[in-house]
Amino acid sequence: MYEQLRSDQQHIAEILASVLDDGVRFLGADGDRPAAVVPPAMVPETLPDDGIGASQTLDLFRSKYADWISGSAGPHYFGLVTGGATPASLAGDWLTAVYDQNATGSNDSIAPQIELAAIHMLRQLFGLSEDHSGVFVSGATMANFVGLATGRQWVGRKHGVDIAQAGLSGLPPVRVLCGTPHSSVSKALAMLGIGRDNLERIATLPGREAVDVEAMRKRLIEIRGSGEACLVVGNAGTVNSVDYDDLNTLADLCKEFTAWFHVDAAFGGFAACVPETQSLVAGMDRADSITIDAHKWLNVPYDSAMVFTRHLRLQLEVFQNSAAYLESDPTPTNFVNLTPENSRRFRALPAWFTLMAYGRQGYQEIVLRNCQIAKQIGQRIDEADEFQLLAPVRMNGIVFTLAGQPTTHRQVQQYLHRVQAGGQLYMTPTEYFATPAIRISVTNWRTTPEHVGQVWKGMMAALDSMTD
Repeated sequence: MYEQLRSDQQHIAEILASVLDDGVRFLGADGDRPAAVVPPAMVPETLPDDGIGASQTLDLFRSKYADWISGSAGPHYFGLVTGGATPASLAGDWLTAVYDQNATGSNDSIAPQIELAAIHMLRQLFGLSEDHSGVFVSGATMANFVGLATGRQWVGRKHGVDIAQAGLSGLPPVRVLCGTPHSSVSKALAMLGIGRDNLERIATLPGREAVDVEAMRKRLIEIRGSGEACLVVGNAGTVNSVDYDDLNTLADLCKEFTAWFHVDAAFGGFAACVPETQSLVAGMDRADSITIDAHKWLNVPYDSAMVFTRHLRLQLEVFQNSAAYLESDPTPTNFVNLTPENSRRFRALPAWFTLMAYGRQGYQEIVLRNCQIAKQIGQRIDEADEFQLLAPVRMNGIVFTLAGQPTTHRQVQQYLHRVQAGGQLYMTPTEYFATPAIRISVTNWRTTPEHVGQVWKGMMAALDSMTD
């Protein structure tokens, strides 16, 4: 055995203890670590002929890189609908790395059963019926990909074609209709060969991102007359204003016009956790496929999401993997036949840990608390002369802009650079009905009402620095 490997094997306890110390310091540095950083230019290392071992490598990382890791796991990071990692999910994630299971569903490990157990609890958390099978994927983009790929296979079957086997050649265009699609939907359509040009944006309700169901009905009538097939994407929480489509009505329309109904509920699906907001996702269970992201409001480490579908057989047709060295059993535990990945991390374990640790009541409290904090920040923005709130605060999202003359994208970027430099918080730019804007998403389990004052101080200080 190579000398450094043998030495590291003999000192594994000390190495892991040192990593533990770093982790405890990092997670305890709420007030010291910037929410986001602008890293300096770095000269990459030259591959050494003789390795320096794990301990010296850890020392090198500490001295060169560790200070430039952002506090995105902390309570002041409000960009990109990013959650943190609960203590239980962190424990599960560390064990995931220790066990290093290739969780494809082979019969050499209990990992598949743990994944099914986690999916079972998630169905209960989101109010989904047993008709929905589920599987873990790497993120919402891949969940949308799997759901729409299964829908594409359904379209082919309607035309008597196995698209997974024969491809799209000769078939009419597949239309995909959505009011306010997430960018990952367009990306999925590009990868699926459906094409970005076949994503049609249907009119939304006045001043909202929720789709106008009458406009959707009108377009479905036109498509039915043309003989083309159709996939409908419903939103359970848009990224800008956390707006919700009328999912029940969309489900009715899809049934009437024989369309596939996919719901993008990446983070907004967590409205199902709270009795007061469950009506927002009424009808989600009727969808043909559903996307929910775990590294958002479930607060598990990257990368983790789930896709649910009522059409397991179609999903198997799309992702069936044939190789002599792989099991061919097309069962719900053989995940190699259900996702794009042939190799997949045991990402269900952190989810199982956190669901068991905190249960329904724990996630209800996280969602309620985050939503209350978002309302508090939104109220301050609405009452301030310096800002303009662009939409009502729904759930955990806030969209606003700078007050005064029409704001430009450059001004928004300048302001956000000042915010980031202050280190108190991190927000991201967006555009809301052609207005350059700023987006806040309160999604971290560690964010408490006590942080609101610090956040507001950072927002105002950034404004002051722009006028200096």
